[in-house]
Amino acid sequence: MLQPEVAERNERMSGEVVLDQEWFAVCDIAEIPEDMGFRLEIGADSAVAAFRVDTTFHVVDDRCSHGAASLADGFIEGAEIECPYHGGKFDLRTGEPTAFPCTKAIRVYETKVEEGRLYARPATMNEGSE
Repeated sequence: MLQPEVAERNERMSGEVVLDQEWFAVCDIAEIPEDMGFRLEIGADSAVAAFRVDTTFHVVDDRCSHGAASLADGFIEGAEIECPYHGGKFDLRTGEPTAFPCTKAIRVYETKVEEGRLYARPATMNEGSE
């Protein structure tokens, strides 16, 4: 479950893809490399990136908020993803930027795994923990 302030920020973000609140399939968990991301296009101009950090899965918007880089091509360092273009970083759990030049947060998604498949949905303020 996302922290309420993260869910609230997700709802306020402008210019981002707005999906309905239903779960969508991202990929089989076996498709996510240990040290890289998995990219899924969810619209003509939008995509999400899925990451595995130990036994936890994270899904975020794939586009770096600083530039047009695909975060799925970035470098995982602990619970952070480093943008492959300019070296900015984001916390995969909250979407908050953790290293310059990134200053704007990215959207994070709630995740669940069922029968070996990763699912995600946009977080909202009103959801309880699962």
